[in-house]
Amino acid sequence: MIASVIIDDELQSRNALRNILIDYCADVDILGEADNAEEGIKIIRETKPELVFLDINMPDQNGFQLLESIGNIKFHVVFVTAYDQYAIKAIKFSALDYILKPIDPQQIIDSVNKLKSLQPRNRQVAERISNLLDNKDKIDKIALPTITGFRFVKIKSIIRCEADNNYTSFFLESKESILVTRTLKHYEDILKHDDFVRVHQSHLINIDYVEEYVKGDGGFVKMSDGSEVGISRRKKEIFLNIMLSR
Repeated sequence: MIASVIIDDELQSRNALRNILIDYCADVDILGEADNAEEGIKIIRETKPELVFLDINMPDQNGFQLLESIGNIKFHVVFVTAYDQYAIKAIKFSALDYILKPIDPQQIIDSVNKLKSLQPRNRQVAERISNLLDNKDKIDKIALPTITGFRFVKIKSIIRCEADNNYTSFFLESKESILVTRTLKHYEDILKHDDFVRVHQSHLINIDYVEEYVKGDGGFVKMSDGSEVGISRRKKEIFLNIMLSR
């Protein structure tokens, strides 16, 4: 059984989440519920859950402040939130999980299944939570899931990303490369406002590291690490407009 706790100031949300867990996730045991951060901290310390469903937007203390108060995190967190673009972005950059209100059963099922697939289940969770709390005011680092765990990398140090089937290779300023167990499309979505441009089906580049553009059918760019990255014909205009507008 997965020992869990629900922390949310909205009674309707707690009821919905509890009922979904009872109906669809028989292997999740709800040890307690709280409607505020202070009570939530108390329940977490008393019950030592493996999984916490945590609302972000609560009065007095929000979900992030609750985690800061606890300190050493030894449980998996699924954030529950109404749409908050910045909070969701920070959560994604830390490779953590979230569900949106109004709560949909499939979101809960997916989150529980994701936790069950982790071996061990608490793998580097403290580091990922720490990365989230560091990022909550200004996003600076991204958590990259690898075969062995997670790597925490400064966004500005990423030169380019290259698709490798369902994996992605990250090439860093340090000359290091990291193979990540997620698709390039995933990183295109979360890095698109951080100077990263998809220039090809297989390539996402940080335009801060572009040193030269060479004309051609689509052309290609020379990056600061010496690599040459082709630009597809349909991405050429978008890329040039971005570069010329800087």
